Amino acid sequence: MITALVGAQWGDEGKGKVIDIMASKADVVVRATGGNNAGHTVVSDGKTYKLHLVPSGILYKGTVCCVGPGCVVDPLSMLKEMAEVEANGTSLENLKIDYRAHIVMPYHLVIDELSEKSKGEGDIGTTKKGIGPCYMDKAERIGIRFYDLIHPDIFAEKLKNNLAAKKKYIAGMFGAEYLDSKKDILDYDKTLAAYNAAAEKLARYAADTTVIAYDAHKAGKYVLFEGAQGTLLDLDMGTYPYVTSSHPVTGGFCVSGGIGPTLVDECVGIAKCYTTRVGKGPFPTELFDETGDYIREAGAEYGVTTGRPRRCGWLDLVILRYAVRVNGLTGVALNKLDTLTGLKEIKACVGYEYEGAVVKDFPADIRELDKCVPVYQSFEGWTEDITKAQTLEELPENARKYLEFIEKEIGCKIILVGVGPDRKQSFPVDGVCRA
Repeated sequence: MITALVGAQWGDEGKGKVIDIMASKADVVVRATGGNNAGHTVVSDGKTYKLHLVPSGILYKGTVCCVGPGCVVDPLSMLKEMAEVEANGTSLENLKIDYRAHIVMPYHLVIDELSEKSKGEGDIGTTKKGIGPCYMDKAERIGIRFYDLIHPDIFAEKLKNNLAAKKKYIAGMFGAEYLDSKKDILDYDKTLAAYNAAAEKLARYAADTTVIAYDAHKAGKYVLFEGAQGTLLDLDMGTYPYVTSSHPVTGGFCVSGGIGPTLVDECVGIAKCYTTRVGKGPFPTELFDETGDYIREAGAEYGVTTGRPRRCGWLDLVILRYAVRVNGLTGVALNKLDTLTGLKEIKACVGYEYEGAVVKDFPADIRELDKCVPVYQSFEGWTEDITKAQTLEELPENARKYLEFIEKEIGCKIILVGVGPDRKQSFPVDGVCRA
């Protein structure tokens, strides 16, 4: 069986916890897209793990964890993350990195930084981890892959050619003074030595992860494809240009994970009971008042990768309906219901008012989205502590009404409810509507 887990909003939906829960049953966990620009926080038995590229299934002994061909890997950052995982007493013996994964180079970080700086107020708000420029090289077919990295002769030649080209690009696009200021970072000998040293440590993890996933599936084992970022950050289907450089939707697992679409048995979308966003871009339900601040602090809404405070707002059901359609979701896991505890009134956006009409389909372009005014449905809040609830029946009536409305509006079953950060503070359900 193969399950795909995707973010159903703008990322940061609490995927790490849900992945961790489902990974406890998985034989193989595959991360197929993105790089260390993503962050998963997993709280287990009082320990907090902040994972960026290492798959969340690494916490389970015996689970094979794959960094797939569609990912981009910063070797130096990867080694640092691996060291932190091992320091927490977790083994990396089952970690695998696909030969085809592209490598983030120092010049990618430089170009990312300078590109954002040059845009001024029009910047996208990237994490400056070099992810976009790395995917640019991939599309231009000049990228360096993990296979190249672990073969020193191939890597040395590709590095020499690429570095020469990138220096010309940086000087031409941003000015010779920037090239001179980055000369240590862009030094050939230093880069070669650092990356060769990293390659020696990482070579033992090299594998064809597509074979691992396929063979496991054919053997009747459970394969979990782990999502990063979210549907609204997809390069094609997201709020372009305020998107990531890969495809964090169900289809992305097929292309970037090396599996056929007919092999995916179920797709679970992960969402919060409200909406957050990091970085720039339109956000119809964003709150700029005390309620927004309350949600941010109650939900600890600060980026795992950047530490930036997340923009917070009411739940946007237009987005969730869009995610159900685009991903073909078979179920939704709703996180952080507990964050809303204490609010007298809770709202959910059911549509947008646009040019005098109410629309329920997500706009294709952000210029239309910028003009959309959310249409809200209001609910009475609750004050009871729900962090120990393990069934729907243990939730306050108002919380159940809120969940029931969400399920009916999006036309997809809610299959998991999260009431706290720990993996134990979630409970499965087979839909919340009892009518």
